[in-house]
Parts: sequence; C-alpha cells; structure tokens
Amino acid sequence: MVSQLKLPLALCAVAFSSLLAACSQSTGALDGVATSSVSVRPHAYTMKDRECLQRAMFFESNRSSRDGLVAVGTVVMNRLDSGDHGDTVCKVVGQKGQFAPGVLSRPMNSKALPDVQAAADAVLRGERHPKVRNAKFFHQAGLKFPYKNMHYVLEAGGNAFYEKRSRRDRKATAVAAAPVAKPETTSVAAVAEDKNPPVQGATALSYDVDPKAADAIGALLAAQERPSPAQ
Repeated sequence: MVSQLKLPLALCAVAFSSLLAACSQSTGALDGVATSSVSVRPHAYTMKDRECLQRAMFFESNRSSRDGLVAVGTVVMNRLDSGDHGDTVCKVVGQKGQFAPGVLSRPMNSKALPDVQAAADAVLRGERHPKVRNAKFFHQAGLKFPYKNMHYVLEAGGNAFYEKRSRRDRKATAVAAAPVAKPETTSVAAVAEDKNPPVQGATALSYDVDPKAADAIGALLAAQERPSPAQ
C-alpha cells in the first residue's frame, strides 16, 4: 500500500500483516476488460526502471485485473512526476515503508507475469488510469481509516486509491459541488397584472342577459339620473 497517513501504513506491512497477507495472491489470467485509459507523454526509462514498475504492479495488485495493474502503475508514475518520492521509478518503488516488503527482491513466479509486463510497458508508453487522476496513495480495499483528508477516487485490483486533500481543497470541492440557487423570475403576465391592480372593495359582477332584453336594459339605465360631478 502506498500511504502517508498520520500513522504510516504500508500495504502488507508488518503492522497489518494479518489483514494484508492476501495482497496480490491471484495468479489467474487477466479479466479481459480493457482499461478505459488516458495517455501522457511516454516516459524515458531503463530496463531497470521497467523491472521495478513491473514489480510494483505484480506485488501490489490482483494480477487478474488489468484495471488494477494500470491503476498501481499510474500511482507510481504520479509519484515520480511529483518529485517527492524519488527521481527514478526504482527509487519510487523502493521508498522505505511505501510498497510491499521485498518488492524489489522477491521472485515473480506467476503465469500472469507476461500480462503484468505488458501492462507495465503500456504505462511507460504513457497509458494512465483515468479515474486515478493525480492520486498517489492506495491501500487494500475494505480497510477503513478515520482521516478526512482521504478522498477516494477508485477501487480496482483489490486496492482503494485516494488523493490526500487539504482542508482548503476539501472546502473548494464542497463549494463547487453545491447547487446554484436559481434567481426568482416574474412572468410577463404577472407584471401585466401588477400594472392594473384591482380596486379595493370592488366586486366583480357578471350578467347572464337575454340578447333581446339587452336594449331595454340599456335604455332603462340611460334614463336614470346620474349624479353631477363633485364640485
């Protein structure tokens, strides 16, 4: 496991040996599911770099999952690009307490080795797992830690991958995710009604008048005396 929690944790480290003893025990063929990947500029590497990357991917991921293999490879390259974990692939993989014990020395005995090598070569040519993005940490899937700065981005190959985010980053993410309040709008019809508000106390009347009687009613109303305007 690649991790820098408040209490340093390493995948298959002694402190969690009973929990993590099963890391990367699968020796089956790849699952056949192609990784939906992104690409970056190919990395100039030596044969030693190639072997070190293969080793990290071999011992840290379920070997039947190309998705998981490429995800681990992406973390290694993210760490290399950051400059905080070594300036070569081998230095990144060999950083104390970060990857599986014996990652650079244990024999890689598995029928899946050719698939691991092919996945490592793809990473060195520039392939990256799109969901890992800038993550530089992972631990065995299923483990839980009470740290708020762990932002999980992917679970693959038996590992949970995450970014470490500062309080400021978390706050910015929360603000960006908050729904934007829509401004209140007033319809044109409502505005038109406001221009002609009803007279207070007035009562709306409606008449159902026979057309034949309409003229008689009109004449009757006209004959009534109308009050003169106020002086």
